Amino acid sequence: MSKIDKLLRIMKELRHPEHGCPWDIEQTFNSIAPYTIEEAYEVADAIQRHDMDDLKEELGDLLFQVVFHTQMAAEQSCFDFDGVVTSIVEKMLRRHPHVFGGAKIKDAKSQTHAWEKHKHAERQQKLHGKAGTEKPGILDGIPIALPALTRAVKLQRRAARIGFDWTSLPPVFEKIAEELEEVKTEIRQQADRQQIEAEIGDLFFAVTNLARHLEIDPETALRSSNTKFERRFRAIETLAGEQNRRLDGMTLDEMEKLYQQIKQAEKPDIEKDGE
Repeated sequence: MSKIDKLLRIMKELRHPEHGCPWDIEQTFNSIAPYTIEEAYEVADAIQRHDMDDLKEELGDLLFQVVFHTQMAAEQSCFDFDGVVTSIVEKMLRRHPHVFGGAKIKDAKSQTHAWEKHKHAERQQKLHGKAGTEKPGILDGIPIALPALTRAVKLQRRAARIGFDWTSLPPVFEKIAEELEEVKTEIRQQADRQQIEAEIGDLFFAVTNLARHLEIDPETALRSSNTKFERRFRAIETLAGEQNRRLDGMTLDEMEKLYQQIKQAEKPDIEKDGE
């Protein structure tokens, strides 16, 4: 018995209506979905920390989520694990004609464009295949449950595909400046919370558009900044402790001085020498 067959058998036993695990038996696609998302984030976290042992474990947890969903689907006679594997195999072959066929792709950027074209064609075919479905729109099929920054990028990319996009950076910067001014205006005019929230959302959307134009993943960029802030703030706590002081007893200026000290210490020696 292969390892994957053993895992599938374990999952089937966990869901057995008579002698399975009560918790596993009670689960549904909806109840398991949050765990699936959580496991995907834990995989990303292990990658961010360059922890290969954790990555191995987290990938196993994520694989178990796939097995869990496929077992529930099999119980409803919808599909099984073999069906899932067959589906992804066919998709990979279809979307890589330059590897498994005679197509020619010159570089990674060209492959990205080709990949998006394949996805678009598949979406169109899928939507056309549904009875009573209206004519598919450009933005159809982008999951609502995606992280907001990731979904913003996908929305922008779809719109850009038909030319709804700036072709240079200056207008992107101008849009960011415009949205920032609108936030300031709403605050000055003491607008209600909902209106300010809407303007801040527009500002996030504009900054995300800049990241997309620079081919930077905004989720990755923000995660990196979160990690950096956490690292520096913990260092501030350590410095304050070495001075027998507590942060909640310090002024903002004093804490900012420690923060700048930590920030300076993180700069490469070569950069310090050049200052």
